[in-house]
Amino acid sequence: MRPRRPLAAVALSLLAAATLSGCAGTVSLQPAANAGDPACAAVSVRLPDQVSGQERRWTDAQATAAWGSPTAIILTCGVEEPGPSPLRCETVEGVDWLIDESEAADDHYRFTTFGRTPAVEVYLDYDVVRSGDTLRALSPILNPILEKTGSVCTPRA
Repeated sequence: MRPRRPLAAVALSLLAAATLSGCAGTVSLQPAANAGDPACAAVSVRLPDQVSGQERRWTDAQATAAWGSPTAIILTCGVEEPGPSPLRCETVEGVDWLIDESEAADDHYRFTTFGRTPAVEVYLDYDVVRSGDTLRALSPILNPILEKTGSVCTPRA
């Protein structure tokens, strides 16, 4: 009969690893007004475990996601759909994104889907991740789920 000590040691090691991985804690966020939209649920279950090299973390709000420790990327589904805007707009993998650089001095950028319902906002820390990598990872997930409203990015003159 084999001794059970190695199995117990493995079990304790796994428990310790699980406990330590929880040290980052749950990211506390607020759900968006339309977080209960069924499309947000469809988005939430398809989000990847890793974006731009950052591991996904638990959040405490419906239709939200976070990656990185400390948090470098926050996604919120069900935000208010933006109307016409003076913000720069770019298309990534078939999804139009408005780019809010108002917090750029602090290396934080906000990207909001444009012409999609429900709208999704991605807030990121440029000290840690780049928008191109992040939006290329998320846009293919959002593209088939978020309904197009007919509004599209137009080139700025």
